[in-house]
Amino acid sequence: MKAVLQRVTGCTVTVDEKITGSIESGFLILLGVEKDDAEKDAEKLARKIAGLRIFTDDNDKMNLSLADIGGGVLVVSNFTLCGSCRKGRRPSFDAAAAPSLAEPLYEYFCECMRENGVSKVEKGIFGADMKVSLLNDGPVTLIINSKELA
Repeated sequence: MKAVLQRVTGCTVTVDEKITGSIESGFLILLGVEKDDAEKDAEKLARKIAGLRIFTDDNDKMNLSLADIGGGVLVVSNFTLCGSCRKGRRPSFDAAAAPSLAEPLYEYFCECMRENGVSKVEKGIFGADMKVSLLNDGPVTLIINSKELA
């Protein structure tokens, strides 16, 4: 499971000109689910993200977590994170999980974020054509792969 995590001061996701999710301070999480992912990947990734201390404290040091600032997350499914550009000019998405696996794991990841103390978890609509608007803070952007976590 792969996540692109962006620290934001606000973001929204829109489907068919209707806002489906919105947060103020927190993280925009673009989430890609791969064929070999399981619930343990969602659990590890959610635990890591919820505990990351990448918000600045009074001394301008990255020392605060989502819980410390009362922040939320906006989770947007994004199968293109599982793409490979190794060969040719057209990405291959062979590693991406089929929707029948990816959607339940996406939903489970969102639930895991709540279980790890994130009180506001907003979402896009799985599989929809979404428009994501954000105001990056920093910018601070991290790429996290559940397979690389302890």
